[in-house]
Amino acid sequence: MKNFLQSIFSRTTFMILMVILEMIVIAGVFHWFHDLAGWIDIVLRVMSVLIILIIINHSRHLSSDLLWIVLIFLFPIPGTLIYLFLGADLISSRTFRSLKRTTEESEKYYLQDKVVEKDFDTAPGAIRGQFRYLSESSNFPFYRNKSIDYYPLGDVGYPVMLEEMRKAKKFIFLEYFIVEEGKMWDGMVDILKAKAKEGLDVRVLYDDLGSLRTLPSAYASTMEKEGIQCIPFNRINPIIGIIANHRDHRKIMVIDGETAFSGGVNLADEYINVKVIHGHWKDNIIRIKGEAVWSYTVMFLTHWNALRQTDDDFTKFRAAMPKEAEFDGWICPYGDTPLDNELTGQSVYLNMINHSSKYLYVMTPYLIIDSDMTNMLILAAKRGVDVRIITPGIPDKKVIWDITRSYYPPLMEAGVKIFEYTPGFVHSKVFISDDREAAVGTINLDYRSLYLHFENGTYLYRVSTIEKIRDDFLETNKQCRRVTSNDIKSNILKELVIEVLRIFAPQM
Repeated sequence: MKNFLQSIFSRTTFMILMVILEMIVIAGVFHWFHDLAGWIDIVLRVMSVLIILIIINHSRHLSSDLLWIVLIFLFPIPGTLIYLFLGADLISSRTFRSLKRTTEESEKYYLQDKVVEKDFDTAPGAIRGQFRYLSESSNFPFYRNKSIDYYPLGDVGYPVMLEEMRKAKKFIFLEYFIVEEGKMWDGMVDILKAKAKEGLDVRVLYDDLGSLRTLPSAYASTMEKEGIQCIPFNRINPIIGIIANHRDHRKIMVIDGETAFSGGVNLADEYINVKVIHGHWKDNIIRIKGEAVWSYTVMFLTHWNALRQTDDDFTKFRAAMPKEAEFDGWICPYGDTPLDNELTGQSVYLNMINHSSKYLYVMTPYLIIDSDMTNMLILAAKRGVDVRIITPGIPDKKVIWDITRSYYPPLMEAGVKIFEYTPGFVHSKVFISDDREAAVGTINLDYRSLYLHFENGTYLYRVSTIEKIRDDFLETNKQCRRVTSNDIKSNILKELVIEVLRIFAPQM
């Protein structure tokens, strides 16, 4: 009964009711202006044609924008209204205007060390291209790597996170998509409370939609009372926004400017296999030490100060670190944002696919990709590259899993080997190529991660940890079964439904 009442009076239920109410109000407004319905119809139909032309002529990722074209073409009036409504969310939202401003202002903190730049003068041409793309076009500097550790499971990395948090002397910053009360988060909160009482600067930023079902609406206020500064990112307002289409999917922890954590793991028991829902949860955590932590510090502060103007000068959070005489390869933490025209996450992946000559290994929870990435993977396999992709064996969302599987056939026909993780769900987002480069982060191979969300990743070149990431992939591969054409056969009706759903995949 308690659970039933909680679900009835939950924030999710309230939001659904408010959306329904808003739809009724909109319908009422149209009825009220019944006499002007003809003129409204003409205006919206003209606008629908103009919008379709604008999308076609200016889209950088037509595969994802196809949804709007089809929706507006089939349903000119409601389709146009929905497009204007969701499009305006990014343009007119005060939150996103502030994010755009702080993102532009923070560019001055990303400075490429000229000594490191010179390191890449003798790098292979393809790697020099990746360096130039990230450091110049996307404005994320490379650093000589001091230390990066890769933990192949959340269960393994979580105790290390707690250990580093206990060592904090100045500040702890956290930015995560999902935060859920339970063993994992409670263990962190105890430390955060203690550190706040010691006078440390403790800040938590969580995505409001990502944590919609896992945290109460007043959770930020509860944290503030404990001395922990806390902000829900892009707070959901069903009356104004209906659907908040661009979420903070990042996973970042920064401690004293000396240590940073990232990877695929959110802060919930599912991610450390304390709570089992979709079988065994395969994920990862990375720990970074050294100068590269600065980029993650700036990423966090950029989002924080967009929502709460706290810091005029970010450099006070930069730890003084000696230049390392010896180093282990190069590292580049990077972010991705829907606020510009740069598709950083996708471009890093595409460059790696294009660079690969011996092998390309990929772990991803979803495989819902556009024609560019599909063709690049096919081309790599046809070049003779050993292309392997690991996806979940047990889905978290059955419809998304079916859509993911619909992308297999052309890849498999070209020689791409696809495996499904038999014990459960793969949530890792990992690219590894030729023992020389890797990317680990939050960026899924789906439209939301690649085009709509705020994301982050870490690119590695000639770092010894790449071997550990590769070995983790190969060990995971042993627990998978290779997908065959017989595994993905389905009846004509189901195939037709999936083909229709693929059009709507960018909003799933």
